[in-house]
Parts: sequence; C-alpha cells; structure tokens
Amino acid sequence: MRTAVALGSNLGDRLENLRAARGQIIALGEVQPPILSSGIYETEPVDCERGASKFLNAVVEFDYEGDSGQLLGQVVRIEESLGRRRDHQKNASRTIDIDLLYCGDRQIDNERLQLPHPRMHLRKFVIQPLADIRPELILPNQRKTVADLLVELRETSDVGRFIDDW
Repeated sequence: MRTAVALGSNLGDRLENLRAARGQIIALGEVQPPILSSGIYETEPVDCERGASKFLNAVVEFDYEGDSGQLLGQVVRIEESLGRRRDHQKNASRTIDIDLLYCGDRQIDNERLQLPHPRMHLRKFVIQPLADIRPELILPNQRKTVADLLVELRETSDVGRFIDDW
C-alpha cells in the first residue's frame, strides 16, 4: 500500500539528517519501490522554543507491505539512531522528526498512532512537499486533491524551496 512519511530537521546537519532518515526508511525490508521523494523545503519553526533554527522538511512515499504499527516502531528506532531523544519537550528543536502521514486508506486512532495524520492537511510544510510528488492524491478523510488543499491553505508560514535532488 502507498505510504508516506514527513521528515523534518532543525538541528545539526539538517540535510544530512534528512538523507540519513530517508536512507534508513528505504532500507526497511517491507519498503518497496516506487519511492518518491519531494524536494526539500526550508520553513520557519512552528511552536518551537524561542530562537529555534529553521527546519528542512520533505515527504517520502513508498509501497509498504507491513503493519502500520510495526512501521511506527521502526520509525521511532530510526529517529533514535539519528539522535532524537524520546524525552524531548513537545515541538522542541530536533535532529530528526518522522511522522507517518498515511498508509493507504487505513484509519487508526489510538494513543500510539493516528492515521491518516490528523493535521497534515493544515500544515504547509507537509502539503507543499507532498504536492511535489502527489498533487492529484485525495488524502483519506479529504475530498480535495493535495494541490487544491495547498491552494486553499490559509497558513501564512514561509515555505521556501531549498533543494530538489537530495
């Protein structure tokens, strides 16, 4: 099933953090091609501590042949391997943040996992890169394409193209 993750980093070598996360995700046994990677966007931090550095954000989509709960566990281990601490404050600066956006049309809502991601359609730093790779996609629980959601998004944060090929 087509599955997507959002990647973000605002500490250390942000570009290398995204590359390393994408590489580890692609290397998972259940991940299969085709693998689509958006461009990388630089964005202002949202709800972070004062003085936080800008984020680099991207979206990666792939076929996944496993359980979404298992994928969440694998993503957490990847974050930890790249220096993310589990005891961090909510929305604090981080070397890597990986969010599951959707796993096909699965709908899960428990304390550990929410699919589709409940706020992705409201976040320009997610919708903009997703529009790079899947502009005609209609997300679960939505009626409009990703491209239409992007046009109608009222969020005013600056999301600027950083790099295309990474």
